[in-house]
Amino acid sequence: MAIHKLKIFACSNSRPLAEKIAKCYGTTLGASTRLDFSDGEFQPAFDESIRGCTVFIVQSTFPPAENLMELLLMIDAAHRASAHRVIAVMPYFGWARQDRKDRPRVSIGAKLVANLLRAAGVDRIMTMDLHADQIQGFFDIPVDHLYASGIFVPYINSLGIENLSVAAPDMGGAKRASAYSKHLCAPMIISHKQREKANVVGKMTAIGDVEGRNIVILDDMIDTAGTITMAADMLMDKGAASVRACATHALLSGPAYDRINRSKLQEVIVTDTIPLKENEDTSKFTVLSVADIFADVIERVYNYREISSRFIF
Repeated sequence: MAIHKLKIFACSNSRPLAEKIAKCYGTTLGASTRLDFSDGEFQPAFDESIRGCTVFIVQSTFPPAENLMELLLMIDAAHRASAHRVIAVMPYFGWARQDRKDRPRVSIGAKLVANLLRAAGVDRIMTMDLHADQIQGFFDIPVDHLYASGIFVPYINSLGIENLSVAAPDMGGAKRASAYSKHLCAPMIISHKQREKANVVGKMTAIGDVEGRNIVILDDMIDTAGTITMAADMLMDKGAASVRACATHALLSGPAYDRINRSKLQEVIVTDTIPLKENEDTSKFTVLSVADIFADVIERVYNYREISSRFIF
C-alpha cells in the first residue's frame, strides 16, 4: 500500500477531463493557478503543498504547443516543490505522428517530446491509444499505454447492430481493426488510400465485403476528417447500409466539423481526451468518457497494483 499522499492536478485545457477523473477516483482536483503575461509567457503554480506526495498531472498535448509547455512547467514545478513522484497523465500524446524520419531532414518529434518530458523530471507516463505503439520505447521510464477499446467495444455491442463489419481507414489501421474484428466477431474491411500530400487524400478503394453491411470505421484520431469522411462516402457508394466512425482523439482541425456534417457518416463516436469545440455543430457526435479508465489505473499505479486486467487489447 502506498504511503505517500496522492494528489491530482490539471493543466488549463484538460481541466474538464481531470475533474471527471478526480471525481471517479473519489477526490477533488488539487489547487493550481496559471499566471499569464501580456507577451504570451505564462507560469503555472501549485497553490497547496505537495511535499512528499505522488502527484498526477493531467494534460493532453493537443495544439496549440503551449499545452505541452504548460505540462513541462508543471512537472518542473512539482519536482522543485519536493514531490515524491510526478506522473504525467497524457490522454492524448501530441507529436505522435512524428515517430520516425519519413523523409530527409525532418525531426522525430515524438522522441523530442519524450526527451523534454524526461528532462522536466517526469517519473512515469500514462497515455491512451498512441498513434504508434513503438513510442513507448522512446522512454526509459514506465509508460502505461491504455486503450479506448474498453469503452468502445461495450458501446458498439450495446447498439445491437446487425450485419456489422469493422473497417480500417487505411493500411496503417489494419492491426487495430483486426483486433476489434475479433472482439466484435465481425468481418473486416480495409480502405486503401493514396495521399497527394499531408492531410490530402487522393484516391481510395475498399478491400472486403461492403454490400449491405453496417460498418464502423476505427481510427486512433480524426484530424481534418478528410480520410474518414472520404472512406465513409466511398463505402456508402459501394452499397453499405450505414457507416459510423469511432476514434479516440477528436483533434478536428480546419474543416473537420463541416466535412463530418456534410458526409454520409451516421454517427461519430469519440472520447473526451480532447474536448469538442463548443461553437460547432456536434449533433453527429457521441462522446464517451475515459475518466473511469484513467481513475482506475491511477489507483492501481499509486498502490503498486497490476494494470493488465484493464486491457482488452
